[in-house]
Amino acid sequence: MPNLVLLCGPAGAGKSTHARRYAADGYAVASVDELAWEAGHGAVHPLPDDVARGVADALRAQVESLLAAGRDVVVDSSFWSRASREEYRALGAAHGAEALVVLVDTPRDVALARVAARAAEHPHDVVLAPEVAAAYHDGFEVPTSDEGLLEVVPGS
Repeated sequence: MPNLVLLCGPAGAGKSTHARRYAADGYAVASVDELAWEAGHGAVHPLPDDVARGVADALRAQVESLLAAGRDVVVDSSFWSRASREEYRALGAAHGAEALVVLVDTPRDVALARVAARAAEHPHDVVLAPEVAAAYHDGFEVPTSDEGLLEVVPGS
């Protein structure tokens, strides 16, 4: 049965760094930022709504395909809402995988400073206006253990 890890945290938390650690352990990495970059949308966000929907659909399809092939998967996305985490928990369950949410817990000031230093040089260097980055951070729904498997790791 495949493993499914959902990296969770606002922009600048350090999710992509943690994804690389899972990749080193043999996990396939499914990244919303990489899919947007590969589709030609660069690393400046937010994406237009129709583009964001297309990227989200592509991410879900990629994860589903990897799980169906029996691969362990780590998903590098914000999973900012409980609803988004529940959607992927259900996707994992449909393929016999119980999802582990890994919250990359980073202080707000550190995460916002990381985002401010970005220059759109690669897929994980997503540029956000300061007010957008702050709104994303402040609107983030922190997962709790009542949702299911949860691990909290430091992002700083």
